[in-house]
Amino acid sequence: MVDDEPDLLELVRFNLDQAGYRVDVAQSGNEALERLRRSRPDVLVLDLMLPDLSGEEICRRVRAEPSLAGLPVIMLTAKAEEVDRVVGFELGADDYVTKPFSPRELVLRVKAILRRSSEPEPEGAPLERGVLHLDPDRHRCTVDGQPVPLTAKEFQILEALMRRPGRVLSRERLLDQVWGSDISVTLRTIDTHLKRLREKLGVAADLIETVRGVGYRFAE
Repeated sequence: MVDDEPDLLELVRFNLDQAGYRVDVAQSGNEALERLRRSRPDVLVLDLMLPDLSGEEICRRVRAEPSLAGLPVIMLTAKAEEVDRVVGFELGADDYVTKPFSPRELVLRVKAILRRSSEPEPEGAPLERGVLHLDPDRHRCTVDGQPVPLTAKEFQILEALMRRPGRVLSRERLLDQVWGSDISVTLRTIDTHLKRLREKLGVAADLIETVRGVGYRFAE
């Protein structure tokens, strides 16, 4: 997040942290660009009125750099006129939030942006993270070379998490992805399956992290 108001940065950082995200902040345009080039984030929340470079200029440079061109950008600004929104979207913003704003709404917008922009690895491609190996085509899971017998649902949950390392998947999303329209299944079912899955994974169990009040993620 890029903004020159320390109190606002802390407010947003706190709310996104509570939602399970890691937040890096910058208080100027040049600092933001330096951080972006050093470590590409999953989404950029960008104020437009900064002490050095404008948010519009930062967005323009981000879109011009091949390594950052696809980075989702949410503009967060006091500029609420329609023309400002139009310019923001023409520059390549994915979303536009005006101040004053609801931190809860911003968190939901970040979640929506990440959901739309997520690009999981191709279906069927083998996945390997440390001692854990998953081969969807063969429906085979091994830990440190030893086969681990998983049910179909356990396998699907593990695959969904492994394809998005570091990203939090809510119970609702896991339910929708694994069970689809089966409305007889409750959110508690996810917790039960995750408990059994971890027991079976043994030394690899810690790779699945619980984000309290939100859902689960696979360790980066």
